[in-house]
Amino acid sequence: MSTGLSLSGVGKDFRVRGRTVRALDGIDLVAAPGDFVCVVGASGSGKSTLLSLVAGLIPPTSGEIQLHGRPVTGPGPDRGLVPQAGTLYPWRTVERNVAFGLELLPLDRAERARRVSWYLAETGLAGLRKSLPRQLSGGQQQRVAIARALACEPEVLLLDEPFGALDVQTKEDMQVLVRQVWQDTGTTVLMVTHDVEEAVFLGQRVIVLACDPGRIAAEIPVELAEERGLDVKRSAGFLELRASVEDLVRAYHAQVR
Repeated sequence: MSTGLSLSGVGKDFRVRGRTVRALDGIDLVAAPGDFVCVVGASGSGKSTLLSLVAGLIPPTSGEIQLHGRPVTGPGPDRGLVPQAGTLYPWRTVERNVAFGLELLPLDRAERARRVSWYLAETGLAGLRKSLPRQLSGGQQQRVAIARALACEPEVLLLDEPFGALDVQTKEDMQVLVRQVWQDTGTTVLMVTHDVEEAVFLGQRVIVLACDPGRIAAEIPVELAEERGLDVKRSAGFLELRASVEDLVRAYHAQVR
């Protein structure tokens, strides 16, 4: 049986004003267990559609998506999704937001409490467990969303531009957090972002999507040290790689303008 996440010949069509529009075409992508893969592309390249397909929120028009050899046919606890807006439940405290998915799993109370406490500590939220979402900053709310997704211990964590609405300082703090959590848990991560610098800092590989329809134009390995602090963003290797990916995104976007 194959392991990890695999997309084979995946395409997605939508009906728009009476005509069929192909959003994604011929997507072949593999993420082995423990991989951190970032997908970048211009607006309209199908980044969020790709994550929705992997999450099982929408079905592919063509091709197949598998996780550990099993077809993905709908949402499931083996995949955790963190959208750009964390969509917390405003009437639930931080700890009860994190516990939400666990309430749907066959776990005893002690195991639920253990997971909530561990992921609150892992994401730096232990002191805010009794707070309501309205009492939190934007970065803290996204920490809760990440902890909630991870508490179910999914095989794949899906991140859909989760830091796009945050200020620069908070975004960088969250980037460091996500890499640390990934290293601590070993969870496979598939992230889409429009921020090339973010993709190069976080990922082991960067996938560049071309537009109209969305398709894989390039796959670039990130040959930087696994242990990365923010200072790596000032290194010559990082700056060169970021510029190369930015040039690719710009070139494939220009082809369809």
